[in-house]
Amino acid sequence: MRKFARSHWKVIIAILLAIALATLTMETDSASPAPSSSPDLSVRLKSHVQAIASKEHNTATPRELEKAARHIETTLQGYGYGLRRQEYEADGQKVRNIEVSVSNTAPGARPERIFIVGAHYDSARGAPGANDNGSGTAAVLELARLLKTMQPSRGTEVKFVFFVNEEPPFFMGEEMGSMQHARELKAAGHKVAGALILETIGWYSDAPNSQKLPPGLEKHYPSTGNFIAFVGTLESSALVRQALAAFKAQSDFPAEGLAAPAHVMGVTLSDHSSYNRHGYPALMITDTAFMRYPYYHTAADTPDKLDYASMARVVKGLARTIESLAGAART
Repeated sequence: MRKFARSHWKVIIAILLAIALATLTMETDSASPAPSSSPDLSVRLKSHVQAIASKEHNTATPRELEKAARHIETTLQGYGYGLRRQEYEADGQKVRNIEVSVSNTAPGARPERIFIVGAHYDSARGAPGANDNGSGTAAVLELARLLKTMQPSRGTEVKFVFFVNEEPPFFMGEEMGSMQHARELKAAGHKVAGALILETIGWYSDAPNSQKLPPGLEKHYPSTGNFIAFVGTLESSALVRQALAAFKAQSDFPAEGLAAPAHVMGVTLSDHSSYNRHGYPALMITDTAFMRYPYYHTAADTPDKLDYASMARVVKGLARTIESLAGAART
């Protein structure tokens, strides 16, 4: 009887141990799922910013500038795009803009209208440039991915362009990447219906008075820096209205628009000005940079500072905005 009881309890204990181990395994699997093969958009954006803008990258640090360019090119090739490089000499070295496109034109035909979606990928001297402009570069990379299957209206081409040399000492000079790009388009007689330039889109705050504003505009815009801004000169006011309306129709992320004379503070301070100079409508999409971001053009402009969840919401809204402007239908 004792022998049977001892044996009986051994069986029961073994069964209980097996159940406990199975339960522990299920809990462990539930708490630590296998990594997703399709990362969240905010994770993708963060990985791009870390790869591009963890260190200063410009013609003063050519090795880091080349690393940033190669990350952009490798990523785009991974999406299935064919690259176009616009190479030229600046500061005694060879630099390049990088371009890919989605088009709905007949074989061999010129596009009837072009939309530019662009961002500069160089950083200011002494700054890693996570927000200025790793954030914009990361966003354009993800827009290129999200819109790879887009079919614009017939005769329309959307170019995703990554500019070198936006920062001083090149800003608004002939060696500025966007100036080279806009000049080439103009010389070839292309019609640019609009250039949408992403410039510092990674910093948002719900704190009162976190937003500074140009003199004279204090009563017209929020004092809380939680919105994305569509900014252009008076000559591009129609594009500003159209893009802002399209964004608001597709996204609940706070957004504001400003079309103002070129002398208003901040209105011309990005690559959209290169397209304006060549007679094309253009705007800047921005978190307003130095009017909100405390680390602008400093060594503290690092990837850990950015709000990637908000960036992802902005990018999703912009993807729908671009589709709307280009008259696109998804395939």
